[in-house]
Amino acid sequence: MNEIIQIPSEFIEENTTFTELIDELRLAFSESATIVPMRHHHDFPNPKVNADSTLLLMPAWSPSKSAGVKIVTVSPENAQFDLPSINGTYLYLDAVKGTIKAILEAKSLTAKRTAATSALASSFLSRKDANSLLMIGTGALSANLIQAHASVRPIKEVFVWGRNFKKAKGICELLKNERFTIVPVEKIEDRISEVDIVSSATLSKTPLVFGSYLREGQHIDLVGAYKKDMREADDETVKRALVYLDTYQGGLKEAGDIVIPLKTGLLKEEEVKADLFELCEGAKKGRQSAREITMFKSVGHALEDLAAANYYYKKYTNE
Repeated sequence: MNEIIQIPSEFIEENTTFTELIDELRLAFSESATIVPMRHHHDFPNPKVNADSTLLLMPAWSPSKSAGVKIVTVSPENAQFDLPSINGTYLYLDAVKGTIKAILEAKSLTAKRTAATSALASSFLSRKDANSLLMIGTGALSANLIQAHASVRPIKEVFVWGRNFKKAKGICELLKNERFTIVPVEKIEDRISEVDIVSSATLSKTPLVFGSYLREGQHIDLVGAYKKDMREADDETVKRALVYLDTYQGGLKEAGDIVIPLKTGLLKEEEVKADLFELCEGAKKGRQSAREITMFKSVGHALEDLAAANYYYKKYTNE
C-alpha cells in the first residue's frame, strides 16, 4: 500500500490562491459527474456544557477519478476550552482502489472552500463594481471570506463587526497589509446600509441582518447559522431579496434562514432563483440589474470539499 500523505493546515494556509480555488469549484459545479449523497447530520447531547454538539459526515465520489469524506464535529461551547467550534479531518480516497491517498486537516480546508464558494456565488450575484464589504463575525471564516470576496470584486473598503470588538480589531490587524482599507465597527447598523456586499458567518440563533437597513443593489452572503433553528437574516431581508442557494439539497432542508421562511409561507420553494449548479452550468442567470438585492445562503456541500481536496492534493504532489 502506498504511504498516506498528510496535508497539514500550514500547507493549506500557505498555498491557497483564491482565484484558482474558485475556478476549481466553478468547474466542479458545472459538471454533473460527481455523486454527492445527502450529508449525515447528527446532533448529540453534550450535557457537560449544556449544549448539543453536531457530527457531520460529507462524502462525495467522482467515479474512477476521486473520492473522499469529511468528518466534522461542531461544538459551539468550545470557546470555554480555548478551542475552535469546528474540528475535522478529510479522508481523500483513490476512487478506483478505495485506498486512502491523503488525510487533510479539515478546518482550514473547510474555511478556504467555504469562502471560495461564497466568492463564486458573488461572481454571479454581486454587482461587478462592488467595492465595499461588511463582514459580520470574527471566527475562522472571517478573514478568508474577506480575501475571497476581494479576489472577485474590486473591494476597497472593508468593515468588520463582532460581538467581541477586540476580535474585530484582530481581524483588521491580520489583514492590514491587503490592498483594501479595513476597520472594525461597533454596530452593524453603522455600515450595513452603505456597503455593496454584506457577508455574515456566525452561529447566531437570532437575525443580525435586518431588511429595513438594506438598500437596492446589495448582495447578502449568509454563511453561518447551519442549523434549522439558527438565523442570520430576518424575514424582511428574505422578502426584499432574490434568494439563491449553494445547493437545493442542503439549503432547503438544513438552513434556518431558508427553512423557517418556508415553514411560515413567507418563501416558497419555487421562488428560490437558482443554486450554484444551475449558475455554473449556465442553466439560470444571476443578477439581472443593478437595483436587485440578492441573497446567497450557503450550508456547505461535499462537492466543495472534494474539489478543494483535489486542489490541495495536486499542489502538494505537484501533479
